[in-house]
Amino acid sequence: MQARNGNRHVGAAAKQVAEHASALTRLEVELASLELKKKATSLGLGVGLGLGAAVFGLLGVVFALATATAAIALVVSVWLALLIVTGALLIVAGVAGVLAVGRLRRGTPPVPEKAIEEAKLTAEAIKR
Repeated sequence: MQARNGNRHVGAAAKQVAEHASALTRLEVELASLELKKKATSLGLGVGLGLGAAVFGLLGVVFALATATAAIALVVSVWLALLIVTGALLIVAGVAGVLAVGRLRRGTPPVPEKAIEEAKLTAEAIKR
């Protein structure tokens, strides 16, 4: 039975709009989740590869420093050769630490940018 003033059609349309809005919201949440998973996976892989490179690089540096210390020890006492190499290492570590802090401060946080943009576009479309 149809109402004379069309309230039934308006109610059905309102229900349909609410269902579509709910579906859009679910899809936007799913998009944000997938985007964050992709970024986290990429970040994790990068960190793992970086740690592996750091371990092998550290081993190479240790052997190079042992070689340098042995070479310096041919000219000066062993304790002085070790002190020279230790001082150089501390200077390099300090410079690397300052550079690392600068890079970390400039880093981009893992924010689901596409999902946020889609949510803004959806909100604008609903307002119209």
